[in-house]
Order: sequence, then C-alpha cells, then structure tokens
Amino acid sequence: MSHLIKGVKKCYGPSISQMHKVTGFPFKPPLLKSLLAYSGQKLKTSRTCSKLSSENADSYSYIIVGAGSAGCVLGSRLTEDPLSTVLLLEAGPKDTLLGSKRLMWKIHMPAALTYNLCDEKYNWYYHTTPQKHMDNRIMYWPRGRVWGGSSSLNAMVYIRGHAEDYNRWHREGAVGWDYEFCLPYFKKAQTHELGPNLYRGGNGPLHVSRGKTNHPLHHAFLGAAQQAGYSFTDDMNGYQQEGFGWMDMTIHRGQRWSTASAYLHPAITRPNLSTEDRTLVTKILFQGTKAIGVEYVKNGQRKKALASKEVILSGGAINSPQLLMLSGVGNADDLKKLGIPVVCHLPGVGQNLQDHLEVYIQQKCTKPITLYKAQKLINMAKIGLEWLWKFTGDGATAHLESGGFIRSQPGVPHPDIQFHFLPSQVIDHGRVASKLEAYQVHVGPMRSTSVGWLKLKSTDPRDHPVIEPNYLSTETDVWEFRQCVKLSREIFAQKAFEKFCGPEIQPGSHIQSDKEIDAFIRQKADSAYHPSCTCKMGQPSDTTAVVDPQTKVIGVENLRVVDASIMPSVVSGNLNAPTIMIAEKAADMIKGFPSLSEKNVPVYKPQTLETQR
Repeated sequence: MSHLIKGVKKCYGPSISQMHKVTGFPFKPPLLKSLLAYSGQKLKTSRTCSKLSSENADSYSYIIVGAGSAGCVLGSRLTEDPLSTVLLLEAGPKDTLLGSKRLMWKIHMPAALTYNLCDEKYNWYYHTTPQKHMDNRIMYWPRGRVWGGSSSLNAMVYIRGHAEDYNRWHREGAVGWDYEFCLPYFKKAQTHELGPNLYRGGNGPLHVSRGKTNHPLHHAFLGAAQQAGYSFTDDMNGYQQEGFGWMDMTIHRGQRWSTASAYLHPAITRPNLSTEDRTLVTKILFQGTKAIGVEYVKNGQRKKALASKEVILSGGAINSPQLLMLSGVGNADDLKKLGIPVVCHLPGVGQNLQDHLEVYIQQKCTKPITLYKAQKLINMAKIGLEWLWKFTGDGATAHLESGGFIRSQPGVPHPDIQFHFLPSQVIDHGRVASKLEAYQVHVGPMRSTSVGWLKLKSTDPRDHPVIEPNYLSTETDVWEFRQCVKLSREIFAQKAFEKFCGPEIQPGSHIQSDKEIDAFIRQKADSAYHPSCTCKMGQPSDTTAVVDPQTKVIGVENLRVVDASIMPSVVSGNLNAPTIMIAEKAADMIKGFPSLSEKNVPVYKPQTLETQR
C-alpha cells in the first residue's frame, strides 16, 4: 500500500533459509507458579502422555499459535479469566525495543508503513506461483511476522465489509455468523473517536479515528465521486457502505493502533499470560485425534508445551493451514506423498484460497500539493522528528483517508468495487520512490470468483508453502476489473479535479480498448494483501469445511482455528476489522458465553437495482 516515509535501501527477497532463520532470546520460563498459588493452579511437568513421558513440558490451559490480529485478541480475552493460563507463541519479534515504540518507529509511525513491507524482520515475504492469467507474474505477498501480525504492517484502514457478507456466511454453513451476531463484536472491540452509536463501539480496546489532514485532493476526490452520480456516506462501516466518504483508520493519537497495542500490551503483565517471540511452531502434538500441545523451536532448541484445554491456531490464511498439514491434518493423499502420518483426512485444508486484487489508476497533478516533496530526504527527516517528538504531523497518518464502495453494474445488490484514494504515487508496493507530483486511486473488485489453493512444498516448517491464488481465471473477474478502470477514469474526469488534473500516468491515455485495458490489468494488478478462506468454516457434513461454526477443527478434539482463514468467503472490504471481530466472537465461544446479538439493525439498500448508481 501507500507510504510517506520510504526506505533508503532497496529491498530484495531473502532466501528461504534467511527468511525463516530462528533467532531470539533465551527461553523465559512461565512465572505462574507463585503468582497463581491463590487459585490452586500450579504449573507442573506433565507426564500423562506416553509420547512425552521422558521429557519435561510446561502445561497451560490454552496455547495460541500466532500473536497477530486474532492471536492478540484471544490472548487478552482468555486471560481475563484468572483461572485460565495462556501461552502465546509468535514467530517474529516484539513490536517494541526496550519497551519503546519510538525505537520501533518503522512499525508505529503510520506513514512509515512500507518499511515493514520491505523488512524480513517483520514479514514472512511470501510469493505466489507464476500466475498464468497475469503474464506469468510471481506476486509478492507480505504477511506480518511480529507482535500484532499484519495489523503491524497494514495500511491501518478499518473496514468491516457489508452486512450481507455475514448473512452470506450463514447461508454458506457458518450458522450463527450472520450480521446480527457479528455486529455486537465489531462494537465490543472498538472505541471510535466520534463516539458510540447503533453501529460504533465506545468502550473497546481498538481505537479507531478519522483522517485529520484535510488534504485538498481528498476533498476533490469526494467531490468528483458525487459529481459522477455517487452518494456521500458519512460512515461506510455504519448504515450505508455504498458511496464515498472519509475512511476509518486504526490510528490513535498519531500512532498505529495494532492488536498488539490494543490487546496484548495492556494484558502483558497478567500472571496467567506467557508470551514467547521469535518462536517457530513446527507441529501440533496429538494423542490419537486429540490435540495435546505443540512442538516449537526457540533459540535453536526444540521444545514442547502442553495444553490441558485447547490448542488455537491464529497464524493467518497461510500459516494456519500449513501447520495443520505439517501436523497430519489435511488431504490424506497429499500428506502421504510427503510421508506425513495422517491424523485426520480433511481435504479442505489449504483449499478455497481467496484474495483481493487491486490496480492503481494514477494521474499527474498540476499543482505541487501531493506528498512528492514530503518524500525528499530533508523533509522526511523533519516529518520523522516531529512524529518522534509529538506523534503529530504528516508522519501520523497513512494518508489513505478517503475512499468508497460502488456496484459494478445494475442488478448487483451491494457494492462489489472498492476505492482507496491517495494524494501520492506508489510504485512497486512503495519500494520505488515516487517520480513526480501525482495522485492515485487503488481500485479492485471485492467478490472475485477466482479461487485458489496452497499446499506444502516439503515437510520442513521453514519452507514456504506453494501458493496458487489462481487470479483472473474467470471471465467475470476480467470484466469486473475492466469496469474498475473505466469507472475510476470517469471519476478523475469530473470538474472537481479540473484544477489538479494533468495527463494520465497509468494506464495512460493510449490504453483505451477492452483488449488494451485487460492487458494493462494483467501487467499491473497486484494483491491488496487480503488472503483468506483456507480453513473454511462450515457444517461438518460439508467435505470442504475445515472448522465448524464454533471454530473447532472438524474430526479432531481440542483444536481450533481463529483467524481470517476460517472465513467461508472473502468479505467486501479490508480484512483486519473482520479478523478482530472473529477473534472477539470466538473468545466468547471458547469461554462458553452465549453469543451477543443485535436484531433488526437497519442496513441501507439501493432504491432500485435497475441502475448502477
């Protein structure tokens, strides 16, 4: 996504061994024994399992694999019960240095986000197979490998998706996940700076704010959208998603507000929460089909930990299915080919991979008001120093402060195209410096019909899996992208942009025919970083489902998956807010609480589907 503060060195994809080199601090044993004596709970060496009878292994109520967008939520919520002990394991480092966020400014300064996309310290650095429908391009997939996970790398856009996404989940087999059962958990997570209402929360750990820059190009974009016939919406996470308006951002007092900031840091002093960073989990331990713990590598040493209640995978849409397959849960034929003993034949593991593609439509700006000059070295230094001193200024935002949602054609019931506007130019995920004064819109379809998969490359947990998103494999997806380009151009051509509008940079005025637009999309579209759906939630009778509506892995005991991988289908918008909601809702399930619900909350529907706008 976009950025203001750019890296001063080029980023090159490291080798697999470099990417997954496990280094870190000495193992810190749990300190619960004395601190929880009042509850009668004592950590002890477990010798109940024959496999581990000769080894010492610490025991916890729950083990959570992955301290990302979902794992941090679960670590906080499950330790609200002082009788539950939790071990939270993260492959990457902490998001602070010596307890300071300023010393880890790459993560916490909102404008510096592309540093994270280039840094193997915080990033798994995944790549796809060559995409045969996209000129055989290998697509870059950054994913978080740090406290906060991808919420410590993303562009901080807070979008929930449309109410009908969750009603669709219910129809697809995720019973109890329709909008009335999800909205309360969006609200529970959130404190919105504009205050609570029927759609917004006011007491949650996740602080959400609106953009503060008041940039004239954002106003021009919103004005142009209305001139093109689209409505203004004052809250695209509220009653009306459709239309254009100001974005919600997970930024609080000028700082990125990841799930590590929102959930993990406030809970870290609890005596019943143990955390380990720089720790690669290599296998789920089973006794028959019952999950009893995990095996992991820490500081070069192989260790084990036991869970008396449950093991919970929160590694995301790539790591969670990978770990399931490494542990013998997946398609039996594939596992046998690699010599992995089969614990449970679940052919849906790693299937149903869905993602959002997007493309940048770029226009030269005739006035020197974009972020181009802000990216010069001396200005970057000034911006950085102001942020380090006061958490204010151009460093305190990701600048993606306006956007919108529209329908691609008549008959579409709710928006299927999303826009993010940026008063700057982005090249190669922000890894190449902007060339000139320009602005752009990121645009792409939200419910593409192309579906992919991922599979193990080997039995080595450090090897990236084979990732096949199968982009643009249907004519529907090609047509929708064509619409994205045409509708974006129409907005940029409106009178509101007249005093700013220079020549079109991308695709370029020479790209006009459908054939030319399709070729441009194949060459330039890229992932919006929303991989999902690889451990699909559904009914146990569905042979493609991996977890049931309680997030329990089908066919085994004491094992759950709680992250974006369990979405039955990708939602119409960014994925961070829905992932946090999933974890909040799952936490209540794990604790045995009845699900929150809010019935009959009104949601906007177009007056007619006979027109596109």
